[in-house]
Amino acid sequence: MLTVATPEARELRTNSTFEALMWALSRPGDVRTLPQPGFGAIAETLIDLECSAYADTPDMRAHIVASGAVLTETIGAADHVFLSSPDSVDLAEINCGSALYPDDGATLVAVAAHSGQRVRLTGPGIKDMAEVSINLTPGFWAMRDMLCLYPEGFDIFFIDG
Repeated sequence: MLTVATPEARELRTNSTFEALMWALSRPGDVRTLPQPGFGAIAETLIDLECSAYADTPDMRAHIVASGAVLTETIGAADHVFLSSPDSVDLAEINCGSALYPDDGATLVAVAAHSGQRVRLTGPGIKDMAEVSINLTPGFWAMRDMLCLYPEGFDIFFIDG
């Protein structure tokens, strides 16, 4: 008879967060609900001893240190970048990977209210077109496009709340 241990609350939370993040990447523009608000559950799910991370808030920096991940002092050295506002830094600092290793691009997790400028999304994972409202400065997408030439780039998760 096979017995399986009952999952702990942390395991359930990280599994639920991982599932929400993966669906968000595979279906851009779909709004997903996380089991816990803020950066905590995302950091707990994505970062580990083999990662480097940057954060612009003391609370998140402490969370990164507690996870065992390398806390970087510069955005460019980080695999994961946690920002209280995507407008608080120069996007040119974020690692976009390279033509040979596009998977080296960072993951940006930033707070952006689910209101404001309407953005039209097209491409893989989107049937025809999707529209979302994200509170960003008007030049955000133009700057990202200028910095990241295909196949280079970085993943973005916007959280609201």
